[in-house]
Amino acid sequence: MLTLQSAMAANLSVGKAAPPISIKTFDGQIITNASAKGRILVVHIWATWCESCRKEMPALESFYKRHHKDGVDVIALSVDDKSDLNKVKSILKEFSFTGAMDSDSDIQKLGRIWRVPVTFIIDQNGILRKNGWEGDPIVDQDLLEKIVAPLLTPQAIN
Repeated sequence: MLTLQSAMAANLSVGKAAPPISIKTFDGQIITNASAKGRILVVHIWATWCESCRKEMPALESFYKRHHKDGVDVIALSVDDKSDLNKVKSILKEFSFTGAMDSDSDIQKLGRIWRVPVTFIIDQNGILRKNGWEGDPIVDQDLLEKIVAPLLTPQAIN
């Protein structure tokens, strides 16, 4: 049976406008498609109990540190239960990118989160550049270089 959420996820299309999202970060900032305009947004959906998710985070951190000044933002959106908030924050202390809980966010139009890790990349103009439901779910330096680096301005790459 096709649910509304799975139908929305089926309509995600790389090269088309990303669906509207609203993420409330741990520092209280609200990140939406409109507020992220002009920046590249990497939304990494993960969980503390997910070993693959945690293996991706150093690659995200390295890329973020090199390119944040160039307009790249990374948000680690945890699907853990609210009761595990301290554990989530403790793990994220190792990283400089932003953290948030999915329970404080509206990402429904990305589809039902049925597996982790899953990562979406939205460019400066709100266009979906990586649909986390398609292809290899693992995000590493090679994938970030392939998808995100070409979106950076020539000055930002140097």
